[in-house]
Amino acid sequence: MTTIPVETTMFSPEELVRHLRALRERIPTLDPAPAPAALRRRLSHVDADFVQAAISAAGTSEVVEKALGRTDEDLRADVEVSGRWTAVADELRKLLQSVLATNTVRRQRIGLAALQTYKICQQLARDDNHAELTVHINEMKRLNKFGRVRRRPAPAPQPETAPLTKTA
Repeated sequence: MTTIPVETTMFSPEELVRHLRALRERIPTLDPAPAPAALRRRLSHVDADFVQAAISAAGTSEVVEKALGRTDEDLRADVEVSGRWTAVADELRKLLQSVLATNTVRRQRIGLAALQTYKICQQLARDDNHAELTVHINEMKRLNKFGRVRRRPAPAPQPETAPLTKTA
């Protein structure tokens, strides 16, 4: 197994997108199974023990292999390759979660800086030397979703219903 040298420089978002697109171009794609779409979803969840039993059955009968158009060796190879691609999918999921978590922290830091800026501007605007901040404070106040008192709309009046009367 060859080792991949680890680069010490960090990717920019644009570089990473270029690399991911290049990787995506090199990933083999397959035609979907010849079955209705609703069934295809279920086909990928067939029990692994059942699959192994079916492969063993196919390998014991040439008639079954001819009917399938595949040998048991082909089927075993597909199972093995599927397992390897599952490992790739797991790593990609972890990569996505890492990117999402990092970007959430980044947005939190940005949000904190923006709210701190608002409070600092409010404090500075008390001094006439910083009156120019008033325009910005008013705009931030208009756009601020934090600290805004939201009034709940009055509930719609319930239509009065006539009492039910028994009819004979």
